[in-house]
Amino acid sequence: MEITFKEKVALVTGGTSGIGEATAKAFAKAGARVAITGRRADRGQAVADQIKESGGEAFFVSTDITDTVQVESMVAQTVKQYGRLDIAFNNAGIEGDLAPLTEQTDDNFDVVMNANVRGVLNSMKFEIPAMLKNGGGSIVNNSSIAGMIGMETLSVYCASKHAVIGLTKCAALECANKGIRINAVCPAAIETDMFSRFTQDDEQNREYFTSLHPIGRVGTVEEVANLVLWLSSDRAGFMVGQSIAVDGGFTVP
Repeated sequence: MEITFKEKVALVTGGTSGIGEATAKAFAKAGARVAITGRRADRGQAVADQIKESGGEAFFVSTDITDTVQVESMVAQTVKQYGRLDIAFNNAGIEGDLAPLTEQTDDNFDVVMNANVRGVLNSMKFEIPAMLKNGGGSIVNNSSIAGMIGMETLSVYCASKHAVIGLTKCAALECANKGIRINAVCPAAIETDMFSRFTQDDEQNREYFTSLHPIGRVGTVEEVANLVLWLSSDRAGFMVGQSIAVDGGFTVP
């Protein structure tokens, strides 16, 4: 039996491309009404239009997740549009500058932490009260395998993604007996624009990153979306505060 989200409302931050776009489309295909958020209005509207052309329901809310006022408005507009909020996938984030720790700058630290940590905190801060009005819901945060291990030249990014896992655990404990389940997904290399930036579109870099995955390839956005949908569904009803790697075996050795 397929997972369905009929009569459910899902919010996806960073839904304008990559994992967020794929997950927004997967929620809509499964019957959810979807709020897509991000900073690129043209791309976000295009994703919403594609969903509607396929027979789904979606709308776009332009949002900078580092701005608390905009995040509060994002959730309020979702509830105004669809009457409720049941599911949230807090996906928006950036990788920042790749450099040794001793060369990391204050500006890079602030930018990455604001997007990856403050953005998730802001989102949950307003999503949770909205879900409580319905009696519960599910939140999935997008961390990374960089939240589970260390990686050279990625100290700030790793720190931010470790923080996402910490936020997920704390919020999960606070909400577990209130009907809201909160978990995280931790992707390895996924075929996205971010992966292209990591490899600098260099074939030798790409082969190296691919070789780190015992499965012999990098992942697809759909494979991450599948996990997000499962965690958001009743089938994962006993999953609370977990951070699950979707990594082709990257973290196993």
